[in-house]
Amino acid sequence: MTLKLTILAVLFLAMATQVNAQDITGSWKGKLSVQGTEIPLVFDITTTDDGFTSTMDSPSQGATGIPMDETTFVNDTLTIKFTKAGIKYVATLKQTSLSGTFYQSGMEFPLTLTKTEKTLPGDTSLPTSDEELEKLSNWNATNYKYSVEDYFARPKARSFNLSPNGNYMSYREKDENAKNHVYVKNLKTGEIKRVIEEKEELIRGFGWANENRLVYVMDKGGNEDYHLFAVNIDGSNQKELTPFDGVKVNILNGLKEDKDHMIISMNQNNPQIFEPYKINIVTGELKQLYKNEDAANPINSYIFDKDGNLRGFVKMRDGVNMDFYYTVDGENYELKKQLNWKDSFSIASFNYASNNPHEAYVVSNLETDKTQIFLYDLKEDKVIKKLFSHEEYDVSGLSLSRHRGYELDYFSYEGEKKVIVPVSDYAKKLYKKLNNKFPGYNISVADVTDDESKYLFFIQSDKLYGTYYSYDPAKDKFELLYNLMPNLKESDMAEMRPITFKSRDGLTLHGYITLPKEALNGEKVPLIVNPHGGPQGIRDSWGFNPEVQLFASRGYATLQVNFRISGGYGKTFLESGFKQIGRKAMDDVEDGIQYVIDQGWVDKDNIAIYGASHGGYAVLRGLTKTPDLYACGVDYVGVSNIFTFMKTIPPYWKPYLKIIKEIWYDEDVPEEKAIMKEVSPAFQIDKIKKPLFVAQGANDPRVNIDESDQIVKALRAKGFDVPYMVKYNEGHGFAKEENSIALYKAMMGFFAKHLNKNMKQPIKD
Repeated sequence: MTLKLTILAVLFLAMATQVNAQDITGSWKGKLSVQGTEIPLVFDITTTDDGFTSTMDSPSQGATGIPMDETTFVNDTLTIKFTKAGIKYVATLKQTSLSGTFYQSGMEFPLTLTKTEKTLPGDTSLPTSDEELEKLSNWNATNYKYSVEDYFARPKARSFNLSPNGNYMSYREKDENAKNHVYVKNLKTGEIKRVIEEKEELIRGFGWANENRLVYVMDKGGNEDYHLFAVNIDGSNQKELTPFDGVKVNILNGLKEDKDHMIISMNQNNPQIFEPYKINIVTGELKQLYKNEDAANPINSYIFDKDGNLRGFVKMRDGVNMDFYYTVDGENYELKKQLNWKDSFSIASFNYASNNPHEAYVVSNLETDKTQIFLYDLKEDKVIKKLFSHEEYDVSGLSLSRHRGYELDYFSYEGEKKVIVPVSDYAKKLYKKLNNKFPGYNISVADVTDDESKYLFFIQSDKLYGTYYSYDPAKDKFELLYNLMPNLKESDMAEMRPITFKSRDGLTLHGYITLPKEALNGEKVPLIVNPHGGPQGIRDSWGFNPEVQLFASRGYATLQVNFRISGGYGKTFLESGFKQIGRKAMDDVEDGIQYVIDQGWVDKDNIAIYGASHGGYAVLRGLTKTPDLYACGVDYVGVSNIFTFMKTIPPYWKPYLKIIKEIWYDEDVPEEKAIMKEVSPAFQIDKIKKPLFVAQGANDPRVNIDESDQIVKALRAKGFDVPYMVKYNEGHGFAKEENSIALYKAMMGFFAKHLNKNMKQPIKD
C-alpha cells in the first residue's frame, strides 16, 4: 500500500524540451493497478516558453491540480519524474494514447493514458441544476420572522483576539461581497488596518504569533491541505511559509518563549506521516526536528515543551498499538508505556511550577473507565497524585496561568453542559464574578494578554448566538465588545433541553431535544432527527446551534442523541459502539425517537432524518434499516458504501486503517464483510422508500464525492427524484457563506415539501 499512497501525494514542477507540443498537450487519463486497487490518474500537460508544465489529478482522493516535478517530451517519448519520491513515468505517444511504465522504488507497473477532456470531480451529469434547486427552495414559506440568512450569514465581525501585550486587537470583518478580511485595531490610537485580504480561498484560521506578526492558514477549495502564511500587523511582509503543494500543515506549538518561531508538522516527505519542524515565521526557514522514517509504524503525535524541546512522542505499532517514548536527557528516547489505541494517556502540560522537570499533568483512563487528571512523574513513570475526576463523565480540560508562575487555575469537563471547576483563589474569585454576571450561560476565555491585564470572554447559550465582553481586572469592569448576531433575539429562540433515556438493551443515553413554540403549546410537531458525525469520540453539545434554531423557527423539533460510541461518557460507552455503526448505534437513535414520541412532543408519522458525514451515513442507513419510520432524509457529505469509503480515505489516514476497521468493520473477516454489505446503504437501495436530498462538496478529502454519486445514481435508476447539490469549491461541508445559505434554503424547501402534509405546491414560482 505504500506505493499507492505515495503516488497520491506526488508534487511536481515541470521543465521540458518542447517537441510536438500540439500532440502531447492536453489531458490524459488512465488507471494504475496497485495490489488489486485501481487508482484513476489524470495528467494535464501544457506548454511554456521553456518547454512543458504538467499537473496531476487523483479523482479518487479529491486531489486536483497537483504540480509535477519534471516533464520532458522528446522523440515521441514522455518522461515525468519526481526524484525525491523515486517515481518516474516513461511512455511512448501512439496517436491518442500514451503507453508506458510507472516506476517506483524498484517496482514497475504498466500505465496507459488516453486523451480526454478535463473534467470536474465526480459524475458531472448528476448534480441538480441551480434552477431546479431554486424551485425546491421555494417550497418553503417566506413569511417567517427570521430568514435562512439570519441564521447562516456570517456575523459582520467575529473572531476577536488580543495581541500578547494587549496593544492591538485582531478580528474578522465581512464586506459587501461576503469576504471575511482580517483587521488589526490599535487599542491606544483607535487606528484600524486591514492586514489579510480574503480572496477566492477562505482564511481557515488565524492568530497572533507575536506582538507584531499574525499567522494564518488556507487550503484550496476545501481539500484540507493547509498551508501556513504570516503577515506583519501593518499588512507588510506577507509570506507563504509552507509553499508545498499536496502537503498539509499542523501547528503544534506557538512558542511564547521564542517569538520568531513556532513548531509545526508536515507530511512533506511522505503523504502518510507527519514530521515536526521549527519554522521561522518571518523568513520561512525550516529546521526538521525529528525524522519519522518508519512508515509501517509511524509516530502519530509529538510532545514539545514551552521552549520547543521534543520531550516525547507516541509511535504506532502494528497499526493498533501506541508506544509512548520519553527522554530524560533530551537525546535518548526510552519506551515508557505500551498501550492499545483505545487507551488514553496524554500530557496536557508539563508542570512548570515544579522543580521536577519531569512532572506533568496527564489525562488518563488506564486504571478507570472515565478519563481523569493526574500529576505524573514521567521519568519514574508513576502517578504523584490524582487531581480531578467525575463519576459520570470524562474530564480532560485544565488551565494554567503563565503570568502567575503556571499556577493551576481550573479544571473543566462536559456533562449536560460545559462545566468549569475553579482551583486557584484567583480563578475562584474571577468565575464567581462571571457566574453572577452571566448566570446560566457558557463562559469561555476567548483571549487574555500575557500579563492578564485584559481579558476577552465569549458568552453563549442555547438561545444566544454569542457575545464578546472585555474585562479589566484592575478596574473590575466588564464592557460589551460585540454581539455577533443582535438580530436573533434570545426571547425568540428555542430552548435546547438535555434528555436522558434508556436504550432497548439497557444503556443510559443522553441527548438534546429542541422544541418549537407549537410543541410547548401542546401540539405534536414534525421531528428532525440529527445524528452527529464522527462517529467515535464525537458528541452533541448544549449551546447555540443555528440548524436547530432554524428548524424550530419553521415548527420542527430537533432530536440529537449521543448514541453509543459518542465521546465524553467513558471507555465502556465508547467501545460499546465499535462494530455497531449502522446497527446498535442506529438502535439508540431509534430509541431516542420513541422516547420523544412517548413524551407527546412529536408527530410519529412526520419524522425526517438529517445529518452530515457519519450523520449523512446514518440518514441513508436509517432510510434502509427502518424505512417506514421516516418521511424523508437529507444526506450531507455522507458515506453510502463502507467498502469504497475505506478505499478512498486521504493518505494521512492510511496508518490508521486498522483502527478504522476496529471501529467500523473489516472486510477481510468474512462475518464482518457480510455485515458491511448489510449496513452499506449502496447495497440496500431496494429498501429506500422515502424522498432523499443529497449535498456534497466536490473536493471532500474524507468522504469522496463518489459516495454521494453512488447513492444518487442508484436511486435515480429506480425512478426516484433525488435533488443533488454539489459545490465544486467545497470539501467536507460547505464553508462559503453563499453555499451554506443555498443548502439550507433548499433543505427547508425539501422539508416543507415532505413534512408539511398540507402543502401541495410551491409557495412561489
